[in-house]
Amino acid sequence: MSIGPAATRVQVRRVPRRTALAAVVVLLCGLTLALAYANKARCAGAPFYDNGRSTVFDVIKDSDVCYSDIQYLWLGRDIDRHVFPYVDGGITDDGLLTGGAVEYPVLSGTLMWVGAIGADDDAAFLRLSALLLAPFALLTAWFLARLAGRAALLWAIGPPLVLYAFHNWELPVVCTAVAAVYVVTVPTKYSLRTRGVLAAVLLGIGFCLKLYPGIFVLPLMIYVLTGGAGRDPDDDSGLDVRGALMTAGAAIGTVVAVNLPFALIGYEGWRASITFQQLRQADITTNSIWYWGHHLLYGRETETSQSWHDGVSIASPSLILAAFVLAIWLGWKRYRATGVFPWVGVSGAMLCGFLVFHKVHSPQYTLWLIPFLVLLAVPWQVIGAYLLADAAIGIGVFRYFYAMGSGAPFETQEVIVQFGVWGRAVLLVALFFLFIRADPRGEDGKTARTTPDRGDLVPA
Repeated sequence: MSIGPAATRVQVRRVPRRTALAAVVVLLCGLTLALAYANKARCAGAPFYDNGRSTVFDVIKDSDVCYSDIQYLWLGRDIDRHVFPYVDGGITDDGLLTGGAVEYPVLSGTLMWVGAIGADDDAAFLRLSALLLAPFALLTAWFLARLAGRAALLWAIGPPLVLYAFHNWELPVVCTAVAAVYVVTVPTKYSLRTRGVLAAVLLGIGFCLKLYPGIFVLPLMIYVLTGGAGRDPDDDSGLDVRGALMTAGAAIGTVVAVNLPFALIGYEGWRASITFQQLRQADITTNSIWYWGHHLLYGRETETSQSWHDGVSIASPSLILAAFVLAIWLGWKRYRATGVFPWVGVSGAMLCGFLVFHKVHSPQYTLWLIPFLVLLAVPWQVIGAYLLADAAIGIGVFRYFYAMGSGAPFETQEVIVQFGVWGRAVLLVALFFLFIRADPRGEDGKTARTTPDRGDLVPA
């Protein structure tokens, strides 16, 4: 069917509108980032101790809810001494990191070192780190706006960005995960195999930042294997096994290429980040169902025993793995019914399983989840409820720490925290199933559901 002049004019106008929308989303995201920095900067500034720590930090970090890991880790990881991470580091038998080793994967550790260049105190480190991280949030806003339209405002102006943008080094890893979705979805002039390989490289980089994007490689492989949108699910002869293996190889190769130099130059320092996470226990700082489950079963006064921690170390990864298997199975059933494997929805579900069952659930992990709430058409009531539960953790837990530390009554704050922990866990379970069945938001998602991607069927 030919396209008349009127239809052509509509298409020409549509591109600027979408571009304008993306620009507005990015601008609003920039304003939110300024507010996020102002919030954290309340804890930073002169006067300083001799080690560069702001004297006000320990006084108001919990009471005024301006604590950030970025400012806190100015000390204790040799960041203040500008030591390049991992090379000469290690970990003691009791889990203390030494000599520049940090608890994060190598790219996050490198970003920490870069953010400290030119800093002589924790306030400067926070400021320079914010400048380093902010472009990743803006780029994420752009990708989300192009993929999901106005729903991207949830990322750009939502409360989680104010609370967590500069709480830790999450923005680069979120950007890599969203960029992977963008690469698979938008540039359809390239074959699906090519887009899958490029997305796998991005997910591999994300793994070297904060690990979690690595779990999305398997759903992406299955999406490439099954040919993306528009393939007959009963046509097993068309499965692109080579494309799926290339996707896996790209992710693995990226991870090896990034980590190998660190492992060769300073194996003990590189290995220390993994050992640190293995040794970490589910305590009051982890905000997980494991600590509060023990609290619920045995009472506030009962200390967690080593046998409890050993049990959690077995149960947590076992349940996470079971959640991953369930997500893949449900995604495959969806593929058999619709002809499209919902790799983004399955990835979101796997993330939900990880967040529910992992022994650590830091508040800023909400930034990992927000893009899935933007990209997938789940009910806004559920999103609102999740944001409420998240605020109970992201704000309430610091007020809880302040009340306990000051000797004030803390029962009310504890109830708020428990509401956040259990409310968040229930909603993550609900989102696990909603994500797999949800359609993509935005015009690209609608097109993907109705129109076969001819380029996807062409071998690379």
